[in-house]
Amino acid sequence: MFELLFKYPSAVFEKGTFVFLASWPAWVLIAAILAVAAALAWHVLRNRGRLEGRRPVALWLLESGMASLILLLLWQPALSVATLRPQQNVIALLVDDSRSMAAREGDSTRLEQARALLDGGLQAALEQKFQVRLYRFGQGIARIRSTSELSGAAGASRVGDSLREVVAESATLPLGAVVVLSDGADNSGGIDLETISEIRRQRVPVHTVGFGRHQPARDLEIRDVALPARALADSRLSARVSFRQHGFARGKARLVARDGDKVVASQEVTLAPDGVAQIASLVIPAGAAPGARSFRVAVEPLEGEENRENNTLTRLVNVGQARRRILYIEGEPRWEFKFIRRAIEDDRSLELVSMLRTTPNKIYRQKVSSPKELEDGFPAKAEELFGYQGLIIGNVEAGYFNAAQQELIREFANRRGGGILFLAGRAALSDGAWARSALAELLPVALADTAGTFHRDPATAELTALGRESVICRLEERGDKNAGRWKKMPQLADYQRVGDAKPGAVVLMQVNAGSGRPAPLLVTQNYGRGRTALFATGGSWHWQMLQPHTDLSHEIFWRQLLRYLAGDTPGQVVASTPRPVLNDDGRARLRVDARDKAYCPVSNARVEARIAGPEGASDTIELSPQPLEEGVYTGEWAVAKPGSYLAEIIVRRGEEEIGRDVVTFAREDGVAENFGLAQNRELLEKLAGETGGRYYTAADAKQLASEISYSEAGITTRETRELWNMPVVFLLAITLRTSEWLLRRRWGVV
Repeated sequence: MFELLFKYPSAVFEKGTFVFLASWPAWVLIAAILAVAAALAWHVLRNRGRLEGRRPVALWLLESGMASLILLLLWQPALSVATLRPQQNVIALLVDDSRSMAAREGDSTRLEQARALLDGGLQAALEQKFQVRLYRFGQGIARIRSTSELSGAAGASRVGDSLREVVAESATLPLGAVVVLSDGADNSGGIDLETISEIRRQRVPVHTVGFGRHQPARDLEIRDVALPARALADSRLSARVSFRQHGFARGKARLVARDGDKVVASQEVTLAPDGVAQIASLVIPAGAAPGARSFRVAVEPLEGEENRENNTLTRLVNVGQARRRILYIEGEPRWEFKFIRRAIEDDRSLELVSMLRTTPNKIYRQKVSSPKELEDGFPAKAEELFGYQGLIIGNVEAGYFNAAQQELIREFANRRGGGILFLAGRAALSDGAWARSALAELLPVALADTAGTFHRDPATAELTALGRESVICRLEERGDKNAGRWKKMPQLADYQRVGDAKPGAVVLMQVNAGSGRPAPLLVTQNYGRGRTALFATGGSWHWQMLQPHTDLSHEIFWRQLLRYLAGDTPGQVVASTPRPVLNDDGRARLRVDARDKAYCPVSNARVEARIAGPEGASDTIELSPQPLEEGVYTGEWAVAKPGSYLAEIIVRRGEEEIGRDVVTFAREDGVAENFGLAQNRELLEKLAGETGGRYYTAADAKQLASEISYSEAGITTRETRELWNMPVVFLLAITLRTSEWLLRRRWGVV
């Protein structure tokens, strides 16, 4: 329809430059249009007769429009456009040969549709004008002679990598354009800016032809599983599972996690409306045995689901065996101190080192590793305090710590990355002048600068909505049973009124004393590299004393709270990888953060990764420092075979070993193409738009042969396309004159 009205394809107007073929300058045309419009205005107003209101203006606009059109045509308007010279340019045809193209769309597969399009005349039409090179791409790219070599068996589709390789290969050739026939299901994380920039620099337009439905009719796909890469033994992990479905709105599905063949967690979820992203939480036990654990998180297949291979994702968790040492300083002997110690004394992952102030000038130490530990009281040096992973400050006034110790406590969370827990008490929080101290910013609440906030009255702990989902407060696996168990918990022995939670802090529990609005009880927040928490009571020991001795609610709560406090505290060397599970990807990226004993970045170290894998595979690589991140080293290793790998990171400075760490990753082949089976039209449209090309559906791709010639890449020549004889110009002239005649006839001034 567009060509019928405008004579030329739309690409001519998109790529062309508007010019006048007449020798007269453009300003003369503008002056002539203004002069004619003024003359017509004078004529219409002088001879308006019975015309009133806006009627003369309407006639003047129509007459002026007709006169302007005639004058414009006298200047001979045209488009100057660059076109590819016939048989002197190369057109690269890239056909997606991955397994997602083997998905059926009606009576044929996407690959069969692409083959039919090329063999049905598109390739022949292009070969009449250009030299055509045919490629197939998946995990790599290869040149082929005909579409019969396409199989739809590649385990991944890397659009960006394939484009980069074709452009590099054709750097010495007159490459006029690239045509990508694909469903857009790229498995390499998209097309990077470097590739786009290189294509744009060479001014090569990339035209894309999309295949496949935008959404499957009946399918559920897991998009991601967020699970911590490290965990303590016997801990619980909160997995955030994001998924999306079509065709099963408001139905039920079961979310499960498996360790090998064993189901370790499950939960029933109600599905959201079609196409709406949904997130569900699942609590997974990390297990007792140290080492790498592989968890498969899945939504059990639904009846009538088209693709069941995209219901499962695998995540690796490295379960550590080193105990986390937590320093607990308490200002006076009290029941809370005794019961916290008792709650974790059998925990293999936690070790509570305590210093109890028995008199103003005397402390009682427990669980110290040597007679020298804490001999002089609370640590005064970074090397001493930073040897712990967590810190609990009980019923202690802020003035107990000198200025240097207060700064050290702040840096324990900020630079060290440790966790700090503040407890309530008659000399703690506001009653201990913490609101006026330099450490007030550490607290996740805004303390009031007042006294009398500590109350020795019974109060009820109530979970918030976030608390019901938190691992810290999870006494039962099932959410409904957990909420019911908390409602039956005994009252606290005391509580302390604190201010409102700060922005970014999370309130997990509130305290209800029976009068006034509930106040924050358990609040957490991130601070620097670490985290801080507030538990506004010193009376949780009631949860143990007022229940049967077989009830473990108190022990479970405190173990989980202290694991949160110290479990994520980093060591001097922290190794990580952005993608622990590589789906059909052979590149493992390693990142190492190296720090000295005071946890300051180490920028002059030698960082080595010793990698071990299946079938005796081993290698050693050296990581390079990141120029913009002090103490950070990165490297990349080619993962040749599927399987699980372990990388031991060793950091040395001179002859001194700073520390070691271990990171695990795995490569799984034949997985990536099971996900994202819907056509990724957004990626294809963006690729075409960013490079000066155009997106086509399979139905309108036949226009490609006539529009691809308009390109500024390769060997081109400039051509002129006259516009005066376009059918739309004739229709516009007829419309203007007819409209004027009909209005004059209606108003009786013909």
